[in-house]
Amino acid sequence: MEQQAAAEDERTAVGIRSPRITGRDTDLARVIEAMSRAPSLLLVEGEAGIGKSRLVLDALASEPVRGKRSLVAVCPSFIQASTLGPIVDMLRRVCDGVAELGLSPLAGALRPFFPEWVEDLPPVPEPLSSPGAVRHRLIRASAELLERLGTDVLVVEDVHWADEATLDFLLFLVSQASRPISLVLTYRPEDLPSGSPLLRLSSRRFSGVAHIRIGLAPLTVSETARLVSSMLDDEDVSPAFAAFLHEHTGGVPLAVEECVRLMHDRADLVWSNSEWVRRRLTDITVPPTIRDAVAERAARLSPAAQEILHAAAVLAVAAEDSAIASVAGLQGRQALDAVSDAVRSRLLGEDSAGRIEFRHALAARAVHDQLPAAARRRLHRRAALALEGVTPPPVTRLAHHFREAQDRARWWHYAEQAADLALADGMHQSGTALLHEMLDDPELPAKAVARLTAKMPALAGYAGLDQLVRTLRATLEDKPLSVQDRASVRSQLGRILLHAGEYAAGVAEFERALPDLSHDPGTAVHAMMVLSLPNTSMLTVSEHLRWLDRADALLTSFPFSESERLLFLGDRLMTLLEAGQESGWEQVELLPAQAVTQAEKLQLTRISMNTGSVAVRWGRFAQARARLDRALEMASLHGYGRIEKMTLVTLLHLDWCTGQWERLSERAGALAEYREEPQVHLEAVLVGGLHDAANGRRQDAESALQTVLREGTRLGIMEMPLEPAAALARLRLADGNLAEALELTEAPMRVVASKELWLWGGSIAPVRVDALVKAGLLTEARQLVNTFEEGLGGLDAPGPLAALDACRASLAEGMGQVAESVGYWAAAADSYAALPRPYDALRSRERQAFGLLSTGEQAMGHSTLADVRRGYSALGAEGDAHRLDRTLRSLDGSARPGRRGYGGELSPRELQVLRLMLAGLTNPEIAQELFRSPKTVAAQLNSVMRKYGATSRTVLAVRATQAGIEPAER
Repeated sequence: MEQQAAAEDERTAVGIRSPRITGRDTDLARVIEAMSRAPSLLLVEGEAGIGKSRLVLDALASEPVRGKRSLVAVCPSFIQASTLGPIVDMLRRVCDGVAELGLSPLAGALRPFFPEWVEDLPPVPEPLSSPGAVRHRLIRASAELLERLGTDVLVVEDVHWADEATLDFLLFLVSQASRPISLVLTYRPEDLPSGSPLLRLSSRRFSGVAHIRIGLAPLTVSETARLVSSMLDDEDVSPAFAAFLHEHTGGVPLAVEECVRLMHDRADLVWSNSEWVRRRLTDITVPPTIRDAVAERAARLSPAAQEILHAAAVLAVAAEDSAIASVAGLQGRQALDAVSDAVRSRLLGEDSAGRIEFRHALAARAVHDQLPAAARRRLHRRAALALEGVTPPPVTRLAHHFREAQDRARWWHYAEQAADLALADGMHQSGTALLHEMLDDPELPAKAVARLTAKMPALAGYAGLDQLVRTLRATLEDKPLSVQDRASVRSQLGRILLHAGEYAAGVAEFERALPDLSHDPGTAVHAMMVLSLPNTSMLTVSEHLRWLDRADALLTSFPFSESERLLFLGDRLMTLLEAGQESGWEQVELLPAQAVTQAEKLQLTRISMNTGSVAVRWGRFAQARARLDRALEMASLHGYGRIEKMTLVTLLHLDWCTGQWERLSERAGALAEYREEPQVHLEAVLVGGLHDAANGRRQDAESALQTVLREGTRLGIMEMPLEPAAALARLRLADGNLAEALELTEAPMRVVASKELWLWGGSIAPVRVDALVKAGLLTEARQLVNTFEEGLGGLDAPGPLAALDACRASLAEGMGQVAESVGYWAAAADSYAALPRPYDALRSRERQAFGLLSTGEQAMGHSTLADVRRGYSALGAEGDAHRLDRTLRSLDGSARPGRRGYGGELSPRELQVLRLMLAGLTNPEIAQELFRSPKTVAAQLNSVMRKYGATSRTVLAVRATQAGIEPAER
């Protein structure tokens, strides 16, 4: 499981760009308009990080504003701001000197602030007795300097930190400036001191001055996704990742940006299935920028208000102000004032019910994480004790607070209750997480381990699955468990591993647990049923059936509930049907149509899904679709999410088989996102890869098919590697790469043969036979075809039987029996079409057409090939359609390959081998004729096929004949 991420088609983000402004189109237009028409007053308000500065800077860079003289001042967050500090700093920055500005004597008031200009400024004016008059003169002088500089737009940032003189200056500019100016002010409403002069600016209307106020709201989820995408080369971001970021950042752009940068720095961003995702959508670290900003805002509050912040961070949910005050240890007027101050800071907010909570989860996390450990424990204990008096008790919150307070006994008590409630309500992720936390505690008593483990659902989608498996293994190794408890824990571990797709590891745990499960017949039956399933181990069919007989014997010896019996019946049917036992279908027909209890409904839904899935393997497509449609209906109705996803991906695979390819790649991509269930993910990737191969997207197909082959093998899912191995081998054969085709098909074919599961041979056997034939290994190919035929016997399995026709055709072709091979290819095409499996039918018909051409039936062969080309195009297999376009042009004489010499042409020895093949000799016969080894002949013939672009001996014969090469005389 730990290796799975590395096996995905993924890359990590190499570089991060600055984000584009997002979700602010209307606001940006209004800012540009305000800057373009003076006089105007534009107020841009919003919380820290909401994007005020970015909005203004983008407006300044816009075409309508770019040519204007724009100045930007920033108010620093000094505890004691200097008089007109932001304006003075800005003027010093933008002005090298004032000698050429023609300033009036009033500008002499600026001398104390600009000593570097003392030679160019007028003398200091006469002193004034009133401080107010002195300030007013300074304001007028500063305004004159701005005017002489030709200022059109003045931006003052963070006005909530402005000193009083700066605010008076801004008020003067709006009301009395002689030169029209666009004044743009940004500020945080929550940080405005009470009675701030800015309130006069924001509330008054000045004659002839356009007044515009813009309040920036947080981004939506979709806007969050677009912002993140702009940082990642405009590539897609998964909806789950965007929602996760939005939830934790509140849609504040700066918080989103900083979180993405932090994830990038930690290699937590991954490119997978054409979009950016996060490896784990569980928790998020507070970026240092956000942490420091929250700490700076909190530090400006009174000590009592800070205690309110601490209490709210510990409670972590909206609460009454009295509850927060109680946890903070405050009472009376002090408590009320502290709550008011904390809310006024805008770190806290009120919900629609008047309850108080942090406005953003990251801010709460930042405050909580910076609390000293002792203070955290004290506050969590207060919170827990307060909640114990609530009816009914909020057990999940109580468990959390007592755990943080390090009161283990009460944590375990409430956590088990919370897990029971969560599991009863179908909240399996939450329930599993609570149980996992307890099991992970080294001080948990051994006697509690088996009880808690038994409650745990086999939840493949649990985010902490890897760690849970490690926890259970450590428990088995370290805890002093009884023999019975150890067996129970081990069987539960096996169950979890199976549902996670770790078949080999899961089966091993069941095998170890089974001898000690005599005290638990239900678990023992389940273990035997697992061992009876053909896709869980390398046992033969007869050995799997023996495990099934043992389970049946135990099942009749003990009383089980109806839902338990349905569970075991479902497993029994899967064993019979996967093992190729026709009796399984008879028992399927005896299943009850309706269920009474929820548990029974779940089992009937599961059985419908599983029997529909195995019907696909048998080639009973109509029956498969009926059962899968029923399973999907029931899963959707009752909320069985895992079964629903597994049913959807099986229907996707069925649609691939039956040629219903509309939106197939899109559907496959969506289902491939469901990584919680490895089989769903891998089967979706498989279908996407098969579709890519048919459409000529070779690189994408290779990547997807290799992933499924590798991961299916690693996880021990016996049947998973069969289809990707077959598809990859077919691509290798098209390249003329016989060695790799043989290697790819060897292990999967050995699984089928060793287990005697010939029902599984439908996808792999035809390609394996083709590879053997082209390698000249006719004896092995003949033996495989005969064994495949014997293994299927009289089985009513249309899918594998159609594959058997294809195997016979390849073998006949390799043995030089071209007429017989044409008949077999026609039979295979008809059999596949009857399923229906149109893509395989067309491929078989294509081989039939080349056989016709090689026997001299040019018109029929050409016509059949043209029909196949049209069929490929209608189906959506454009890669194959384009390939046949080239072949048809070649047959029409416009692109004949011609006879070739060394390099791209045939060597004399290759020509000799080719002529003997045209005379009807097999590879061993050619080897005997030329006194060479069969391997040498196979290699030379393989080289000839590659040079002629032929995918089979039949195609090679057609193209060689067209090139004027005559058969050898014997």
